[in-house]
Amino acid sequence: MNHKIIRRDITGNKIISFITVLFIAAAAMLLSLAGILVIHLFGSIDSLMKDAKTPHFMQMHAGDIAFEELERFAQANGDVEDFQVLEFLNVNNEKIKLGENSLTASVQDNGFSVQSSRFDFLLDETNKPVQPKDGELFVPVSYNRDGTAKVGDKAVVDGKTFVVAGFVRDSQMNSTLASSKRFLVSAGDYERMRASGSVEYLIEFRLKDLSDLSDFEAAYSASELPANGPTLTWPLFRMISAVSDGIMIAVILLVSVLVIFISLLCIRFTLLAKIEDDYREIGVMKAIGIRVSDIRSIYLSVYAVLAAVGCGAGFLLSLVFSGPLQESIRVNLGESGKDTLSLLAGIVGILLLFFFILFCINRILKKFHRISAVQAIRQGAEQEKVYGTKKCKLSKNRWLSTNLFLGVKDILARKRLYITILLVIILSCFIMVVPQNLYHTISDSSFITYLGVGRCNLRMDIQQTDKIEEKAVNVGEYLEQDTAVETYAVFVTEIFSLEQKDGTTEHIKIELGNHGVFPLQYAQGKMPSSADELALSVLYAKELGKEVGDEITLLTDEGEKHLTVCGIYSDITNGGKTAKAAFTPGTQETARSTVCVNLREPDLLSEKISEYGDTFPYAKVSGIETYVSQTFGQTLRSVKTASVGAAFVAVAVTLLVILLFIKLLISKDRYSIAVLKSMGYTDSDISMQYVWRSAAVMLLGILLGTILAGTLGERMAGAAISSLGAAAFQFTVNPLSAFVLSPAILIFAALTATIIGTAKAGNVCISQSIKE
Repeated sequence: MNHKIIRRDITGNKIISFITVLFIAAAAMLLSLAGILVIHLFGSIDSLMKDAKTPHFMQMHAGDIAFEELERFAQANGDVEDFQVLEFLNVNNEKIKLGENSLTASVQDNGFSVQSSRFDFLLDETNKPVQPKDGELFVPVSYNRDGTAKVGDKAVVDGKTFVVAGFVRDSQMNSTLASSKRFLVSAGDYERMRASGSVEYLIEFRLKDLSDLSDFEAAYSASELPANGPTLTWPLFRMISAVSDGIMIAVILLVSVLVIFISLLCIRFTLLAKIEDDYREIGVMKAIGIRVSDIRSIYLSVYAVLAAVGCGAGFLLSLVFSGPLQESIRVNLGESGKDTLSLLAGIVGILLLFFFILFCINRILKKFHRISAVQAIRQGAEQEKVYGTKKCKLSKNRWLSTNLFLGVKDILARKRLYITILLVIILSCFIMVVPQNLYHTISDSSFITYLGVGRCNLRMDIQQTDKIEEKAVNVGEYLEQDTAVETYAVFVTEIFSLEQKDGTTEHIKIELGNHGVFPLQYAQGKMPSSADELALSVLYAKELGKEVGDEITLLTDEGEKHLTVCGIYSDITNGGKTAKAAFTPGTQETARSTVCVNLREPDLLSEKISEYGDTFPYAKVSGIETYVSQTFGQTLRSVKTASVGAAFVAVAVTLLVILLFIKLLISKDRYSIAVLKSMGYTDSDISMQYVWRSAAVMLLGILLGTILAGTLGERMAGAAISSLGAAAFQFTVNPLSAFVLSPAILIFAALTATIIGTAKAGNVCISQSIKE
């Protein structure tokens, strides 16, 4: 019996049933897809780091090194399981050519290494350590993804010819967020290349217990061992590997949660519409003694079937779309080996959604207890309470057209009904605008302020060379005489010893210069302007337990130097641990120098990059937009994919929900429509009234949705970005996209749905509808 009722109900409402299944399938697909991708992402990262035997702690060092001291430290420290020092041969980018592509414009520090014999292996596409032969060059996988190189290409490095034999996955430097990239060559080729660049050392440790990492890091810093370079650890390697695809998955998960909520509103619409249509039948069933629980079970069974079909279809769709979306993970990180677990995660998500839908439907069906059998049989529809419109009389209307007035009056009279659809519009706008704002923010040149560098046209990096400070002075003198330069600033990073509360010391790298020329984004406080002030990056301040106003003591060659923390700023470079001060440089060892430049005419950027590159061959010169696009290229592609998908979902949701809402209204308004037609209103008048209702609700929903996207959406995005060390996060909004195109598309979708939904609104039998 129930099977026949269910079949008749579904086949009798094909369009409604199809749209309901479509919404549930969309929500199920997104939720399952997010679960599958999360398992694959972190499974792939863990597999890569396990196969590569990633070091738990790595100190990069440019300069002389005392191997015996490092050996003694490793042997004396009981936390150390294994220890090694690898060489990384830095070669100027203009000396490297892969096929027809030169790396001159690359912002990466490209270098060459040999395969490690103990740990930190560079792996092939099957995650096996690569053993290159003489004449073979294995290229970082990121250069395969962006099309810079392919297998079989001829590579030229400082006049030496190689054949690109394959690509390597690097568990430390895979991501474009990592500023260095390792090429792999044979030991013989490495020795022949040694004179082509400068050697940087990778001092690496694996610990017996990863939980001892913080203590070990403090012990190394206090030991006065080589530390002229970034300090990187296992958690940072893992986080950097996950960021690009992780942001895309986070956007998918956010959209899935919002679509689930919208789907429940959609189901509520359809269920209320169905109850409206069946109101008299429900009254008859109650009158003849059928229990309310039995009536509810009939409706629940119908939606259980629809939910099951939708969840099943969504799961199958998630399997289809997970393949292409996993491609980036596979290429960068390899297979996860978690296929079964990922499927299980998808199934669990589907089941949770299925039972949650049934739970919500069951709560809606409790409405049956309030239905009066006599009232339902006599009136055939629930009588709505209309309030708040006594003063809104058509006879007193002087400014609005009749159809507009009646449309607005209906909204005011049935606020609770329209609030539901208003929520849907707000969420749809949120879904559409937030990923777009995130994409525009990361792609904008102002995002450089979250990298510890002020907004400028170009930057020059001087490192892995001798006499850095002297060369930085020469660059500054040249820029001073260049009439094309509007402003510039030279920053020199020196290494100091920092005294801790417990009496121990650790190294701290401080960037010295005039930070007011190119200001950063400060989460707290202000930039250093006097010789006794110091600003810390967000992650560094957190690690040191310092806040604005606290004192820091530096140990210099001239004695103790007491500084006050004046500000905390965003920075996601060098592991997010940096500091800035304004006192005069020259007292300590120089680690590197950065020069920022603003040109009077930005059109001269390409010409000046070439000129400065030729004039200062020891400096890496790059335009800021190029720097951002190369550093965040993979992340941008992921966010763009998620943004386009979210926009499509928002438009589809708006179109379908408005269509369902109009059907619900028309079902409830049969009597009102009949009365209007009897008074002489045409079908186009009735349709126009619904158009005005949709337009009014859409405009308000888009306004509120845009505001919510710029506030709550910005905070949510900021929370994700802050994990990298960026704080004081603000969206960079594209006004044309956020305030014109997106609202226009949503309004067009809503009006299209309204016109389609009201096409037959006037097809009512006047006498029958009024009689009912």
